[in-house]
Amino acid sequence: MRLITQQDDLVAFCASVADGHYVTVDTEFLRDKTYFPKLCLLQIANPEHAAVIDPLAAGLKLDPVFKLMQKTKLTKVFHAARQDIEIFHLLSGKIPTPIFDTQVAAAVCGYGESVGYETLVNKIVGSEIDKSSRFTDWSARPLSEQQLAYALSDVTHLRAIYEDLKTKVEGTGRESWIAEEHAYLSDPATYQMDPIDAWKRLKYGNMRPKNLACLRELAKWREIEARKQDVPRGRILKDEVLVELASIMPKKEADLVRIRSIDKHLSKSRIQVVLDCVQTAMALLPSEYPQVKNHRKPSENITSAVAMLQLLLKVQADVHSIAAPLIADKEDIESIALGKTETPALQGWRFDVFGQKAQALMQGKLKMSLNAKNKQVVFEQAE
Repeated sequence: MRLITQQDDLVAFCASVADGHYVTVDTEFLRDKTYFPKLCLLQIANPEHAAVIDPLAAGLKLDPVFKLMQKTKLTKVFHAARQDIEIFHLLSGKIPTPIFDTQVAAAVCGYGESVGYETLVNKIVGSEIDKSSRFTDWSARPLSEQQLAYALSDVTHLRAIYEDLKTKVEGTGRESWIAEEHAYLSDPATYQMDPIDAWKRLKYGNMRPKNLACLRELAKWREIEARKQDVPRGRILKDEVLVELASIMPKKEADLVRIRSIDKHLSKSRIQVVLDCVQTAMALLPSEYPQVKNHRKPSENITSAVAMLQLLLKVQADVHSIAAPLIADKEDIESIALGKTETPALQGWRFDVFGQKAQALMQGKLKMSLNAKNKQVVFEQAE
C-alpha cells in the first residue's frame, strides 16, 4: 500500500505516471457538514503504479496533482466523473483534460444508464468489492490498511474497466457518442450554478408563477448564505420550509406561525430576510416570473404518436445495445410527435440512431411491423 503524505513523495509519484497514456482517478470527500465538498483522499493509478494521496496531511500541497491533471497527452479516467471534476475545479480553478468517464462509456456499450462502479467491476473485472469500508469517515485519521485498500481499489479496478470499454467504444466507432457527454463534463459552466437558478433544484409541485418567483428569491438568498458560511443549504433553511414559505408568501412575522415546519426560534434578522424576499417577489411584474415548462400529459392527438415513438426508441436502443434514456427522453419524444426539430434526439449520433427513423415515422414514410417467425420488428419504406 502506497500512502503519500510527504511533498517529495507526491512530486516523485506524479512524475512516475506523467508520461503514460492514462491515469485512473477517484476522490473521497465529505460535504454533510459543509456547502463545499471537503477533499479527504485522492487515489491515482496507471498500469504500473498506484497510490493513495492524503490531502489532509500537514504541509502537503496538491500542485503536482493539478499539473498532472492538465497534461493534454494523458487521459484522466473517472467513473461518474461529475463530483470528482467539481472538486478539482473548486481547488485548482481548472478542469482535468482530457477525460474519459467509464459510466458514460458503459451506457453506450450496453451496460445500462448510470451503471454503478461495482457492477462494472463484477461484469468486466470479474471481482467482488469488499463493502465493509463503504461508510468510512474519510476525514478521520489514521485510516486502517483495510480502508486504504478499499479506496485504492476504486482506481486499480478502473484500469481494466477503462481498457475494456475503450476497446469496445473504438471497435464500434462510438467515440463521437461519448464526446458530447465528455464536452458537457469538461465545460466549466457545468460547475458554476448561478444562485438565481437555485430554485430549480427544489421539488415544488404545481406552483403558481407568483409563488415560484417567491421561491426563486428565497432559494437565491439561501444559496448565497450557505456559500458564505460554508454550511449545507438545509442548515440555513430546509427545502420543505422554502417551498412552504413560497406557497404561503407571509407578509408579516405573525404569518410565519402558520408554517409548521419553520424553526420557531428563527432569528429576527433571518425573519426579516424572509419577509424581504417575499416583498421582492410581490413587486415583480408577471413577465418577470420564472418560466417553467408545462409537464402536462400529451394531448390526445399525439398520444398514439408518442406510443409509436416510444416503441421505436426501445427497438433502436436494443438494436444498438444502448440505454434508451441516453438517446431520447420524454420531452424529446413529445417534441418529435409535435413536429418540432429543436431537440437533442434529432442531432448528431442520436439522429443517426433514432431521430432519422423517428421523423420518417411521423411523416408517414416508415412502417413498422412484426416478423411472425422471429418476432423482430421490421422497418419498411412506406409507399
